[in-house]
Amino acid sequence: MADEEPGYEQARDELAQVVAKLEAGGLSLEDSLALWERGEELARVCERHLAGARAKVDAVLREAESQE
Repeated sequence: MADEEPGYEQARDELAQVVAKLEAGGLSLEDSLALWERGEELARVCERHLAGARAKVDAVLREAESQE
């Protein structure tokens, strides 16, 4: 991805828009496929952000447990 990766909220919001457009129908096959591919990329972006957040939470919890 040449551009800077969007933040979680931005990616999530754009993904919701992509899903709404696909569900509304009326698109050409080419446009539908392009939107599907964009949706897949946005889902991966969201997963990366969530994995990073989970790792941070896990690290904080481990640190807290080690101090008990």
